[in-house]
Parts: sequence; structure tokens; C-alpha cells
Amino acid sequence: MTLTDLIQTRTSASNYDSSHQMSAAEIGELVALATQAPSAFNLQNWTFIAVHSDEAKARLLPLAFGQPKVVAAAVTFIICGTLAPHLTVSAALKPTLDAGIIDPTIYNGWVGAVQTMYRDNPSFQRDEAIRSASLAAMTLMLAAQDKGLVSCPMIGFNQAGVAEAFGLTQTEVPVMLVTVGRPGPGNWPKKPRKQISEVLTFA
Repeated sequence: MTLTDLIQTRTSASNYDSSHQMSAAEIGELVALATQAPSAFNLQNWTFIAVHSDEAKARLLPLAFGQPKVVAAAVTFIICGTLAPHLTVSAALKPTLDAGIIDPTIYNGWVGAVQTMYRDNPSFQRDEAIRSASLAAMTLMLAAQDKGLVSCPMIGFNQAGVAEAFGLTQTEVPVMLVTVGRPGPGNWPKKPRKQISEVLTFA
């Protein structure tokens, strides 16, 4: 399918083939594609936890308010955005500098800009974490669709409980869960979208 086809056919699936399993390599490939998403200053301020063992799924289930798809899906990703980018920007940008894509002047300028923009602004750090994780999540879902899988983004979960149960650090914000797997019976078809005239204006 073309990218247009993938976008137009992707749905949020609630029903999964519970017999389907994904290997660590298959899961890693999805995450590798997800990390091709853009992020401010190429901070790549995201982390992923792949919940795929029976034990981990059982741990997640009550924290996802008993939604059965986190058990039936082959994997549920806990997609996190990370805070404090001013502490990680130097390392994040070093490969870009080493590859000659940016020169030392730009590198130092970007590092300085991140320090100024984020260091003393926790709300902006959180906004950036949510933006970056959301972009990565959408990229992951399209990658799953391209592989013949279905997915569903989930905001119905106990954030504090997930952070504790899965050992998240203080700088990791669990932004959403994303279930991925083969479809089971009974999923809804694509739901209608608003007319473009309702959502688009020209300036």
C-alpha cells in the first residue's frame, strides 16, 4: 500500500488475535521506525517499553483499567516522553556533529538554545515530551499498519501506577499506551472524519 493508503485505512483496533506473538527483533524494528519521527533540535526525547510477556501484561492490565486489548495484543508499548532535555542535548546532537551534518558553531548554538529554552521551564519540558512521544507513537502506528498489523493509542491508564510498576525514572512521562498485533474479529471499520471545511482555514 502507498502511504496514502496506510493513512486512510488505519483504524484504532480493540480486538486482537491473542495467539499472535512478536519476536524481539520485530518489536525492535517497529521502534527503530518510530524513532525516525521528528523532534525539536533532534532531541529524540522518547523511550519505549514493550510489554509483551504474560507476566508484564498481567501487571499492566489493572493499570489500564482492565481493558482486555493490553493482554490480547502481541505487544503494548508504553511510550514515554523524556524531560530535562538540557541535560541530554549535548549527547543527542553529538552524532549529528560527528557526521558533519552540522558544524561546531551550530552545535554549540543549539546546545545553548536548549539550555535557555528548557532548563528553568518545567511546563515547556513537559509539552516537548508529550509532542515528541506523540509524533513517535503515530510513526509507530503507521509502521505497524505497513506490516499488516493493527494498533490502538490508549490514554485510559493510571500514569502514576504505570510509572511505578515499570520502573520509569522521574524524567520519563508515560504519554500513551499503543497496542499492536494481528486483528481479531469484530473491529469497527474506519470512522468518518470531519469535513475539511470544518477544520481548515487559509491565512
